[in-house]
Amino acid sequence: MTTKHPSPETLTYEQARDELVQIVGKLEDGAASLDESMALWERGEALAQRCESLLNTAEKAIAAATEDNDDE
Repeated sequence: MTTKHPSPETLTYEQARDELVQIVGKLEDGAASLDESMALWERGEALAQRCESLLNTAEKAIAAATEDNDDE
């Protein structure tokens, strides 16, 4: 049975990170079949990209706020 997961683009950073941690654990366990492992890997890659995107956005917002405060 395949579980339908929400699109990574709809997840918060925390949701994506937590699911990614679960996936890493499953892959490290080594109990998944090759097909399952590939699906987990692909999902993990998408979640990692989501986390990176959200972190980059936060970093830019902090940099902008810091620049605004430096101007005062």
